Amino acid sequence: MNSKLYIGNLSPSVTEDELRRLFSQTGAVTEVKLMLDPTTNQSRGFAFVTMATPELAAAALRDFHSYNLGGRYITVTETRPPQEQKGIMSEGFGFETTASFRPGVHRNKISRRLPRFPRRRGRGR
Repeated sequence: MNSKLYIGNLSPSVTEDELRRLFSQTGAVTEVKLMLDPTTNQSRGFAFVTMATPELAAAALRDFHSYNLGGRYITVTETRPPQEQKGIMSEGFGFETTASFRPGVHRNKISRRLPRFPRRRGRGR
């Protein structure tokens, strides 16, 4: 298990010191990072807490998941490794064709059976 925990559903009134005090009941806390909105400088509702060892992190997860803090039940989960961000431009401009797009290959068999334009009914028929 990872020693870094994700803490979600935090009340806007919760501070880093309160989180440090709460999680230090389980063991040594290395780092507490409360995520703030850069424009308003208010809590975004989640934080990251790094425990000294993975065993302490597992114990904190067991003890504080669904714990009532500041009037809300917080969620405590193990953090996931960061993923590479994919934007609109990240998949373009390559020389290889991806499996999802091949010119001239129809993925949907139904589209071949349907006429391109619907027939007009009426007027002489």
